[in-house]
Amino acid sequence: MTKTPDAVPSGAQRVAEAEPLTGVQPDSAALLAPTTGAEPTAKMSGGYIFWLMLASFGASMAMMVPLSYGIAVRITELAPGREEVLGYITGTAQLVYLVISPLIGIWSDRTRSRFGRRSPFIYLGTAIGLIGLVVIGLAPDLLIVGAGWILGMSGWSIAGAAIQTIQADKLPEQQRGKVAALTGLMTQVAPVLGIGVAYAVSSNTMLIFIVPGVIGALMLALFPLIKPEGSSKDLPRTDTVTVKSVVTSYGFNVRKYPDFAWNWLGRFVFFIGLYFNTTFGTFFYAQRLDLPVREVAGIVATVGMVGVLAAAGGAILGGFLSDKLQRRRLFVMLAALLFVGGAVAEATAWSLPQIIVGAVLMQLAIAVFATVDQAIIYAIIPERDQAGRYMAVTQFAQKIPSAIAPLLAGVVITIGAVGDVKNYTLLYLTGAVFALIGGLIILLKVKSVR
Repeated sequence: MTKTPDAVPSGAQRVAEAEPLTGVQPDSAALLAPTTGAEPTAKMSGGYIFWLMLASFGASMAMMVPLSYGIAVRITELAPGREEVLGYITGTAQLVYLVISPLIGIWSDRTRSRFGRRSPFIYLGTAIGLIGLVVIGLAPDLLIVGAGWILGMSGWSIAGAAIQTIQADKLPEQQRGKVAALTGLMTQVAPVLGIGVAYAVSSNTMLIFIVPGVIGALMLALFPLIKPEGSSKDLPRTDTVTVKSVVTSYGFNVRKYPDFAWNWLGRFVFFIGLYFNTTFGTFFYAQRLDLPVREVAGIVATVGMVGVLAAAGGAILGGFLSDKLQRRRLFVMLAALLFVGGAVAEATAWSLPQIIVGAVLMQLAIAVFATVDQAIIYAIIPERDQAGRYMAVTQFAQKIPSAIAPLLAGVVITIGAVGDVKNYTLLYLTGAVFALIGGLIILLKVKSVR
């Protein structure tokens, strides 16, 4: 599953008034680019990127704090001992958003307003997200918690998708890796800081949801206000939406757009491997370190913090270097190889130091892959005037694996298992194979990107 100008006259007046496009331009010039399908060429200013980073931070905090902490608190309050419900709630919400995301993308692409195409969806998503958090905080039972999270996840995802689509609309090739790295870094840091905020107000359940949500909402709301997108009223009108066009929006012509298709497949396969090697982390640590599951929380937190640092380094390294060297596919393959190294380290680990080494390598790999492949996606979107729709289709390559990989992984760990000792060695090695294949597909088959 994002950029905009400060004060935007229309049409030829905008072009006439723009400053020469040399170096990093002010926003009103740099963002004149392409809302009609042309390839973006003008650079974004540092100020614009800064506000884009803050908006990405806000969307991540507002969504990830409830997902990783808040909902679990509500489940514990309403139904102690029913931890499995967390999976049902989050899985259902993810499925709902997966279904509606192309529709949101079509709506966004066709929006004609003085605020632009994407900015209205930042506000719409933020409003829905806040409503969802209030519903969860007030919910009298788990069914209402689930309904609230469908609203919450859908809302924050809509806002986050609008930010990504602005990047697809506006980012020139030479900045795609860097900006993807910086916004990706914000999405890594935000949940960590957000959990800290939630802990600080944990004596009040409602505040666990509201405080991170309001912080995120403010950052999202300020972005279009300070860096307005500009009017989309003068953009050409598209064809009328029909049932056929809606149905076909869930896919694309793979023969007409082979690079997009191969990248989608490579991303899909890589994320299968990723979810193989992350879903059962708590149980894996408990088995390999011979600890009760309840005592693994500190280990998970420690590994998670180290992983965030590794991910931050990987995002910056992959994004900035891939821009400087003008190479993308090479870094995707490097990420796949790092993932294999991390997976092998964890598959053979029976000590905490080796587990940490494996986790660091895998988090580094995931960050490099996510950052650089995002830049590839921005470069190969088939029809830029339908960027919202294609960004939603791209999300399928990540969301579908998040649903099916845990089911497959549950089968893999039983192969050759002895009693309660599950076969995590096979699981992690299988994940490594998937990640390697995903990297190879993008390296060998995506031809239009270096």
